[in-house]
Amino acid sequence: MKQIYFLIVVLVAGIFSGCGKGGDRGELTGVPQRSFRAEVPYGMVYIPAGSFMMGQTDQDVTFAQIAQTKQVTVPAFFMDETEVSNSKYRQFVNWVRDSIAITNYLHDDKYYIKPKGATANTNGKKYINWTYVKHYPITFNGGKKGTAANAAKLQGMYYQGDDRIFDRNELDVRLLKYNYSMVVLRDAADYKNDKTKRRSDFILRDTVPVYPDTLCWLSDFSYAANEPMVEGYFSHPAYRNYPVVGVTWRQARAFNMWRTRYNENYKDSRALPHRAPYNLPTETEFEYASRGGRIGTDYPWGGPYIKNAKGCLLANFKPGRGNYTDDGGAYTVNVRSYFPNDYGLYNMAGNVAEWTQSAFDESASTFVHDLAPTFNYEAKPSDPPVLKRKVVRGGSWKDVGYFLQNSTRTYEYQDTAKSYIGFRCVTHYLGRDIKDKH
Repeated sequence: MKQIYFLIVVLVAGIFSGCGKGGDRGELTGVPQRSFRAEVPYGMVYIPAGSFMMGQTDQDVTFAQIAQTKQVTVPAFFMDETEVSNSKYRQFVNWVRDSIAITNYLHDDKYYIKPKGATANTNGKKYINWTYVKHYPITFNGGKKGTAANAAKLQGMYYQGDDRIFDRNELDVRLLKYNYSMVVLRDAADYKNDKTKRRSDFILRDTVPVYPDTLCWLSDFSYAANEPMVEGYFSHPAYRNYPVVGVTWRQARAFNMWRTRYNENYKDSRALPHRAPYNLPTETEFEYASRGGRIGTDYPWGGPYIKNAKGCLLANFKPGRGNYTDDGGAYTVNVRSYFPNDYGLYNMAGNVAEWTQSAFDESASTFVHDLAPTFNYEAKPSDPPVLKRKVVRGGSWKDVGYFLQNSTRTYEYQDTAKSYIGFRCVTHYLGRDIKDKH
């Protein structure tokens, strides 16, 4: 009996020693890594990989040359279920505002992460303690008790001199600029064998004003009394869940760069697995997601009609000859209005048209690849306007029904801001399918 117990003990010890350090017995076992569990990011939906016939589903003589049909395949990705709202974009604006206030005006060590031990910050850089800022937010325009010391320091962030009205402290939104850097991977790939190039040659550095152009509500239309929208659309809480507009393509990309950085700075790595960077969808991803898995349909909800069986309009656009309110809204509407498509995406047609990351070329469908196709071009400031066109999809509250079709392509220039163009974000799924075990 004692011999049996001894053999059991030896066997157990052998098992545990084999699982310990150096227990691979010289075999190739791979680098130890933590397990990965796929999760759907908050506010997004999972779009499964698949192939579809991109382009027209019905004959259109006028635009037949710029929306030719082509069988393409799209890898899996996540997509915002709604357009980015005023509230979500304001989180970006407030982050930039607070960063500038802390860095350039307050100069108070309590807003920075306190260094610890011998490894404390030897490069001289300071990092903002956003946990502290969240619990003790910076108060602008006067306000709560205990902010008197900050009030005088923040005066420089308000309009000065003749720009002031009734001596009010109004934030000078021209100061709100976001700096970011990114590697242009396509350029790096094109010059990978050029020994004269350095990594810095492929790094794009940009400074982008982040506050939306609220005056677009007037500049987009001749002789339209849209002053109330200028004054309240982005700032009034009544519109907090309406889609943000007045943002350029460059501002939309800057938002994605910030969102990626904001996500990476989240410290609880156990709750949040590594995620691919956020970006604007390619026009292929947008059309694929818009179709909701349906084949050969004209609109995201399927079928050839913009009304349902009860005669109700299914999107926010310009019905008839200008009966804007017939669909429930004179301008934009809440981002969760109307029914979502079969993927759970709201307003893939109507409400606001949406920026994509793709550059616009009339013949793009003839030369892009059939696997994850897109045509990207990083326009330089000196380039002619024709090279600064970006694909816009989905149609908007001021467009006629034609622009609501899944296959309709149009464009806008990357530095223009419109009252009818917003955006939503995507992030690529890491793996083959969300159902797979990693």
